[in-house]
Amino acid sequence: MEYKNGKEVFPPSLLKEVQKHIQGELIYIPKKNNMRARWGEMNGSRQLLARRNKEIYQFYKDGWSFEDLEQKFNLSIESIRKIIYKTRASYNKSKS
Repeated sequence: MEYKNGKEVFPPSLLKEVQKHIQGELIYIPKKNNMRARWGEMNGSRQLLARRNKEIYQFYKDGWSFEDLEQKFNLSIESIRKIIYKTRASYNKSKS
């Protein structure tokens, strides 16, 4: 996050209004809700996990056991189960 001087960013009338509430302190102004990126969207983590989860599901469909998948992806069997069930549900939704 970059520091900006309010004098350089706000029009004078708005700066005077803000100064009625706070002066000489740092303040965070959040983005609008529709402007906020979801977790992992900016750095690609979300896409990497989605790709990994599809790969896990495909291996499962090809006959791999939960134990095999646990070893290959270094995840718990419970995590593998959740990924498979969630991915299966999303595939079934998209086919409907």
